Amino acid sequence: MTLSESICQLLRETGPGRMSNTAYDTAWIARLGEIDQFISNRALDWLCRNQLPDGSWGASEFLYYHDRVICTLAAIIALYKHGKRDRDRIQMEKGKAALERLTSGATRGLMADPGGSTVGFEMIIPTLLTEAQSLGIIQSQDNHILGRLSKKRALKTAMLQGKMISRQVTMAHSAEMAGPDAMHLLDIDNLQERNGSIASNPAATAYFAIQVRPGDAKALEYLRNVIVDDGAPYLSPFDIYERAWVLWNLALAAPFDSDVMKVFRPHLDYLAAAWQPGEGVSFSVDFAPKDGDDTCITYELLSRFGYKVDLEAVLSYEEEDHFRCFTFEANPSISVNFHMLGALRQAGLEVGHPSVQKIIRFLQNAQIDRTFWFDKWHASPYYATTHAVIACSGYADDLARTAVDWILESQLRNGAWGFFPGLPTAEETAYCLQALSLWQRSGHILPGDVLQRGKTWLLDHEDAAYPPLWPGKCLYSPDLIVRSAILSALKLVETA
Repeated sequence: MTLSESICQLLRETGPGRMSNTAYDTAWIARLGEIDQFISNRALDWLCRNQLPDGSWGASEFLYYHDRVICTLAAIIALYKHGKRDRDRIQMEKGKAALERLTSGATRGLMADPGGSTVGFEMIIPTLLTEAQSLGIIQSQDNHILGRLSKKRALKTAMLQGKMISRQVTMAHSAEMAGPDAMHLLDIDNLQERNGSIASNPAATAYFAIQVRPGDAKALEYLRNVIVDDGAPYLSPFDIYERAWVLWNLALAAPFDSDVMKVFRPHLDYLAAAWQPGEGVSFSVDFAPKDGDDTCITYELLSRFGYKVDLEAVLSYEEEDHFRCFTFEANPSISVNFHMLGALRQAGLEVGHPSVQKIIRFLQNAQIDRTFWFDKWHASPYYATTHAVIACSGYADDLARTAVDWILESQLRNGAWGFFPGLPTAEETAYCLQALSLWQRSGHILPGDVLQRGKTWLLDHEDAAYPPLWPGKCLYSPDLIVRSAILSALKLVETA
């Protein structure tokens, strides 16, 4: 299959969103035993098949502490409450031993995760810990760092300033944090999306069907539809998110032939139809709150391909010293600000424009040792750092120059890139090849055969399973988005 044919095939598969299953979301579906035993048993089977050798659950390729703790805790609770078979009990006991090891090293573990906390960790963990303690699964964590997260939870709920959690508030995505005792925080009649989900998230929806409106028909129908191979993904659907990022990656390698554009254009039309003037877009038409990341990427795409979209929607995410992703955001995203830089560049703003300079100052202050950036939306620094180079090449070169040096110096002998020891990945290698190709295209010289060595390794590993490097409530992989980065990188190097 030619590269063009592979791109066309990817675009035909792009749509509602495809990502890896997660232990956390699957564990919540496993709790539906008294309400829907069939899908509960399927989820329990998935948990049993996907327990890691040390007894824990989560990403198998490397240890990301937040991911491993929340997945293991959720899985053990599900097995304790609904696992009736002997093997369920055996695996629960292995899980308890693994969780005890994890919690005993919580202080160091939490600090070790390079990208920081997973989504809603400080909101959800206190609720799960309380439940696990009441069941006798673990001892009290009140005086330990995990137990003290309840204070952060209280501070974040105070940010609602008296508002209730509805489908209009991003906190709905972590609705299960309310548990059985704080449902007064939920605007129950205005929480559910039209597809029956709570914020397009299986875990939050399962919680809703178990404790908020037990047996809710629309919620159960949604959950039955999202199960794949007995497990559940972190998000479903994420139709705008997947389309926007697949197209953005591929567009880096434009122009395309007519065959590609024939399947590319309908996705642009879909994004244009979803655009809301003054607000932008969300990750899905079935998720009410809009966000800065999907908005700026969609703006850049639509503007580049001749669609009329308003810059005011992008600028609505501007804060005093950065651009935000979500309302009530606790800490800014590095990559969102690079993506905003790309959108403002596409809009024709000069590098001296105050909004552009604001982003540059923010990113200069966030760079680690003037080499690379970490971001909360990805476990690897290659994601934010390569997107920095992409946004800055030929526009704000000085901001990216030392990052390019770091990328070049960190290439492995086999031609690949990978942040976690012993784990070079096709995803990270693709990001580096994208960035370096565009840096070269903007007039800079690259040393030797850096691109060709990377391409050779990538061709040999492009079809390998993608490790989950994206933090949601736990780690996941948006497979088609990763695939689009790989195909984009291969085309960029081919035409370099």
